[in-house]
Amino acid sequence: MTLPSLLGVFAHPDDESLSAGGVLARHAASGARTAVVTATWAEDTRRAAELADALSVLGAGAPRLLGYADARFPGSAPGTVRFCDAPLDEAVRRLVAHVREVRPEIVVTHDAYGGLTGHPDHVHTHRVTVLAVQAAGLDQLCPEAGPAWRVGAVYLATHPDSAARELGPLLVREGRPMFSVPDAWVTAVIEAGPWLDRKIEAVFAHRSEVERGALPGRLAGLSPEERRRLMATEWFVRHDSAAAYPPRTARRVLTGLTV
Repeated sequence: MTLPSLLGVFAHPDDESLSAGGVLARHAASGARTAVVTATWAEDTRRAAELADALSVLGAGAPRLLGYADARFPGSAPGTVRFCDAPLDEAVRRLVAHVREVRPEIVVTHDAYGGLTGHPDHVHTHRVTVLAVQAAGLDQLCPEAGPAWRVGAVYLATHPDSAARELGPLLVREGRPMFSVPDAWVTAVIEAGPWLDRKIEAVFAHRSEVERGALPGRLAGLSPEERRRLMATEWFVRHDSAAAYPPRTARRVLTGLTV
């Protein structure tokens, strides 16, 4: 069964694999059109090349880079404004063009906290994505970006409180805050299952992050059993434009996201 077409929008190279590698691999394996837009880093950088390798593993096509600089690494896109400092309308227009080109039924991005770490680029990616999805469906906005396209659903990659308590100390450096949502707010739980090895391979394709001891590097230092436990499950809140986190009564364990 072919799952809905899917576009992931994430802040940095490696976010796609860490936050939604299982979902991306599962949708791509079903034959669904699958792509990823990354907000930061320039095309001619090592991390962009590593992103290409990771997306090839996941089956998510070639990198689509907005080309802004990482908030914490100005050299990520020399001579370019930091993503957090870019004019909002400009960033939204750039992303609208990708949404209208890919024409996804589902868009996946960071939650409003920016995930467990609350990285400012993650938070801003959430804002820009929500606005771009709305703008992409309005034919009088960004007409230069192509015909309007209405996305069927937006899912926000997150961590429920219970998972943050159990897994957070292994994922977030000691002394830093962690951001999570009540378990009842989680809409979809994805068990990576048969695609877990592919997800792990994609994470480790980001070799510079492994080498510098960022999260992929810390994961590489764990035992295979502990690594699989940390990476086997992905959690999502379905975004509702009227209420970003509506109360939920039950979580659904799914093999893929649905419109």
